[in-house]
Order: sequence, then structure tokens, then C-alpha cells
Amino acid sequence: MDDQLRNTITRFAIIFLLILSGFIGVLIKIGITQTKNKDKYQNLISKYESRNITTKAHRGNIYDCHHRLLAGSAPYYYIYMDTRTESLTKNNGKLFYDYADSLSQSLSAMFKDRTAREYQQMLVKGYKEGKRRLPLYDKRLTYLQLQEVKQMPLFNKGNYVGGLIYEEGHRRVNPFGSLASRSIGRIYGENGKGNSGLEMQYEDILAGKDGKQIRELVDGHVVAEVNEQAEDGLDIVTTLDADLQDFTENTLRHTLNRLEADWGCCILMEVKTGEIKAISNLGLTEKGYVENKNYAVTRVEPGSTFKTHALTAALDDGKFSLGDSIDTENGSWRFEGSKKPITDVHKYKHPLTVKQVLAASSNVGMAKIVTETYEKSAEKFVKKLDRMGVRDSLTFEIPGTQQSRITVPKDKETLARMAFGYYVELTPLDILMFYNAIANDGRMIQPLLVKEISENGKAVKTFSTKTLHTSICKSSTLRDIQECLEAVVWDNQYGTASINPWGSKKAQSKIVRIAGKTGTAQILQNGQYQSNQHRITFCGYFPADAPQYSCICMIQRPRKPYDAGYDCGGTVRVIAEKTMAYTACNSIEDFAGDEDMFELPEIKNGRQKDTKTATRKLDIEVEYTKTEWVKVNELCETECIEIDKNVVPNVIDMGAKDAVYAIEQTGMQAQISGRGRVVSQSISGGTKAAKGSIVYLTLR
Repeated sequence: MDDQLRNTITRFAIIFLLILSGFIGVLIKIGITQTKNKDKYQNLISKYESRNITTKAHRGNIYDCHHRLLAGSAPYYYIYMDTRTESLTKNNGKLFYDYADSLSQSLSAMFKDRTAREYQQMLVKGYKEGKRRLPLYDKRLTYLQLQEVKQMPLFNKGNYVGGLIYEEGHRRVNPFGSLASRSIGRIYGENGKGNSGLEMQYEDILAGKDGKQIRELVDGHVVAEVNEQAEDGLDIVTTLDADLQDFTENTLRHTLNRLEADWGCCILMEVKTGEIKAISNLGLTEKGYVENKNYAVTRVEPGSTFKTHALTAALDDGKFSLGDSIDTENGSWRFEGSKKPITDVHKYKHPLTVKQVLAASSNVGMAKIVTETYEKSAEKFVKKLDRMGVRDSLTFEIPGTQQSRITVPKDKETLARMAFGYYVELTPLDILMFYNAIANDGRMIQPLLVKEISENGKAVKTFSTKTLHTSICKSSTLRDIQECLEAVVWDNQYGTASINPWGSKKAQSKIVRIAGKTGTAQILQNGQYQSNQHRITFCGYFPADAPQYSCICMIQRPRKPYDAGYDCGGTVRVIAEKTMAYTACNSIEDFAGDEDMFELPEIKNGRQKDTKTATRKLDIEVEYTKTEWVKVNELCETECIEIDKNVVPNVIDMGAKDAVYAIEQTGMQAQISGRGRVVSQSISGGTKAAKGSIVYLTLR
């Protein structure tokens, strides 16, 4: 073999060995990657592979009967920076370092939580560490604040260039604060499910349906493709009236503060429709009286308010009439076999008529009436209550609503004490429903809290009045009971809600005639009735001659001197007077055919889309301009309202929703008090906006 051939073979051998060594090296590297660095690279791959992302649906709103917002969702954002964005890593990070200083100054000027130098140090450190999600600010941003961040140096070049990342969330807001909060309900966390009230009852409707996105890394950028569009939740329109709710709650709170009671509840219901216009549940906490439990649908012994139920049954079965005399035994009666006497607070040596027995709330008198009517068949008494609808299962929109508990008494003593509200349990709403039937000419209707489910202002489902019983008793019995309930308030000699011994009126009003019944029940604790601890109640309706509303006030364990007629009856009286003053307007039918009596309603300033919705429903023709914020003049023409994010807007004459939205566009916060439209603002319109400041708005 010559030298040339030997050299050729040697060179090929060397090349082969080099290739073999490289191949062996690759195999070794693959082995190391698959064993030692397996978890590291799998995590890295999972970060950039295609992923299905859930996009949250916007939760529906809850409104009062006038479409005023009671609960709604407001968006918020958290911001981050992807320092590994391709444009920021090119040329040794030239783009990043060119803008790091100016971006730091902008972040510092806006958030004021760090100096510009501290922001720059944070950005540079995050960049060197290759942070994909570098937090820029640890607090929530509003939508308008996010827009301002997007205009900062570097970020104004777009997300794919500047590396800005933001995550959206939604928080539940209640513009009217704690008003009816137990009935409206709460949700778990910021994006969670309803855990009480209407938020829980209508969770599926309010929550909507989440959507899906597919996100993948394409050329160094995260690209999102919508796979399934999110379906926003529907809105709930309640029967509540925010104004009626407001003064019902305030009136109850005033009484509770004076009595230092454990809790109290008030319900105001429309007689003909069963619509709940106000429902307040206030319990004593370290923070004062707050809505902490749904007492209105919690079962309790009703006390003397149940005498109305018992007397209705006895009168309807024809055993007694209103003029019959009952010997109340000077306030103490023990029948054969009873363990202890039945006693009265008010003692009468002379006999009382049946009407006076109810007016004076005599336990002895009612016990005699019921036992004489039903002692041979206690089951007949309970069946009569059934036919009157007293034991009906109540379907109501508040989760956890308890059902009445009335069983057939086993002995005469139990039957006698059932006559005045012991050994039976009803919710305050149950009691009100029965009294409402008396006011409604005997027609018992189901209480209603939700009147409509809507989407974008258009009803998709409506709820109407549901009759449970066309008549709870004979018409003659009904007239007798109505007469008795008026005597409770207007009989100054016997009525427990008429006038107290020193001349102060209880449920009597110069403005509106009220009928109803008081109730005082000892509280059962550890199996024993506490003679010094009571639950006091007044339930009735007004005006007595043509009932429009029924109302109940129940208060648990007052610690100051109390009287059911004065405290609960007086609370209902104040609510009745305010309600009649609030609703004192002529029906539109009174002006039928007289076109001169009608004027176009005054339209609030606000966003054009809301104005369009309102005027369309009222069938008012308005000429619109291409602008977001408008006011409508007397010629039904829109005039532009300029909103400058650097200037405090003039929100006078706007509704609460639009006013708050306009203020927050400037990066400021709004706090409201009152109801109606804005009549004053703490920082005048046209003033330079100071981000983070609070503008206090007064509404009337």
C-alpha cells in the first residue's frame, strides 16, 4: 500500500471517529435530557405549548323595580411585564434599556408606591432574570387606569413589542351599600358563586357560561384564538323599590338602636300583587346593626299575632260571633288538668266581647274560644288552618326559607296555648302572607321578590302574581276579622296598638288608617320559656278601608322597656306614612283622554346607549348625535357632554350609575349618598382630576 492510499484511509478513519464521537455525544445529551433534566424541559415545553384557557363570563346585574342597580360587576386588572418578549431581547435588550428609564418614571408618577429609581431597579432585575410575568403593581387597576398604562413609554408600542400583560377579573359591587344585602345576597370571592339570597338562588342565570380560548406561542408571541365565546349572565329585576327599602331599613334600625334588641326584621308587601317592596333583616354585631341573617324567612313562635289565625278559624266554623261575651277570669284561668294557669297582661273583671278579646289580646279569652270550638277534635282545628292556607309550603326566592310547623295538639293545654301563638312556628313572611290575604278580600297570594329576567334590557322571562287560595274564609268572617284588626289600633279602651296610658299614639296615624295585630311571645331557651325575654311583633295593612300595602315588624329580645304596639306598631306606622307620601301620585288612568295633562318625563344626563334604551321603552322620539355622553333638551335633541379623563366631569343631573362611571374614567373614585339623580358633587366639574381622589356625590 502506497503512502497516498495510507493517508487517505487515515483521514477517513479520523473523520469517521469524529462523526462517531459526535453521534455518541448526541446520544449522551439525549439521555441526560430525558433523565436528569426531564422535569426542567417538560415544564419549559408546557409553558409554550397550546393551552385551553377559560374566559370568564360577565355576571348579570340585579336591579330594583325601577331598574336601579342593586348589585353589579365591575372589571379590574392586574398588570405584568413579559421581559422575554422577542423585541425586548434583540440586540442585547437595546429597546428595553432605551425605555426603562422613561417607563419607570411613568409608573412612579401614576402609582406613587415606588420612586422612579426603585421601579427601574425592579425592571432591570426582572429583565436580567428573564421574568415572563414580572408584577408591575400589586393592586387592582380600573379599566381607565389600564388604558393609561397602555399609553406609557414602551407599552404604547403594543403588547407584542412592549411586553405588557394584563389579567382581567370582576368584583361584585353594591351601589346602594348594604341595602337589602341579605335578600340580594353575596358571592364567594371575586369570581365565585353566590352563597346567599338571590345571588345564590339565581346562580346559573346570573353566572352565564364561560368561554374557551386556545393560546399558543407563535414567533415569540402569545396568540389567542377564541374557541367558544363566553355567554354573559342574564340580569335579575326584583320587586324591591330602593327608596322604600331605604326608609324601611332606616326606620327599623332606629327602633332597634333605641331598644338595644338582638335583631329585627321588616317586610313591606303590595297587597294586590304580593310584590315585596322592602325587606330588611338587621342583627346586632360589633359593627352595629347589619344584614347578617334572613330573619324574615326563619321560623319562630308567632305569639299573639296568631290569635288572628285562630279567631278566623273559630268564627268561620260558626261557633262564635263578634258580640258573644267571654269571661276572661280577671286575667287568670286554669282549667281541669292544666299544669299552670293561662294569664293576661291586661286584666278585666267584666266579660269581653269576642271583638274586644282580640283587640285587648286576651290569652284567656282566645284560649276559651279555641278550646270550646275544637276540644272534641283538635285535628279539626289544624285541618281548618290547612284550608285557610296557614300550613302551605311557601315557595320563595331566598334560599333557606323555612316552612311552617304546626302539628295536631295532643292535649287540651297544648290546644289552648296554640290559640295565642305557642307550640306553632311560622316565619315572619308566613304571618304577613296571611294578613295580606285578609287585606286582599280573602285572596291569598304568594309573595314575589323577582319580577323579571332580562338580557340587555329586554325581558326574557317574567313572573306574575300567583294565587294560592281564592278565599281563606267566608266573606262574613273576613268582614268580622277586618273589623277586629281595626279595633286593635283604633279602639282606645281595649286596642293594644291604640294609645298608651300616658296618651302617646302607637300605630294610630293622622295620615293613614292602619289595621293590624300586636304580638308578644316569651322566648324559648334551653327548653324553658323566659318570662323576662320576649319577641314583639306588629303585623297589619294600610289604608284599612282600601288596602294597598301590608307590613310586619318583628323584634327579638329588646333590652330596654318595650311595648309591641308602641315599638313595632309605631315602626309600621312610620313606614306606612312614608310609603303613602312616597306613592302619593295620581294614576295615569285618571287623566285618560286629557292629553294636556301629560308632559314628557325629564331625562337624566348620561351615556347615550342608556338614554336610547329608556326613550325607546317610553316611545319618545329623540334625535341622537355620534357621541357617548349626552343630555336631552326640551326639543328632544341630544347635546354632547364632553368627558375629559384629565378633568373632573360635571355629573349634576346624572343617575348614580352614569355618574360613578364618568368619575372613574378620570381615575378618581366616587362615593354616593341618597337616591335619585346627582344634585351636588364635592369636587366641581372642570377641576383638574387628581387620580385616586374621592368625589362625594349627593343624590335626591
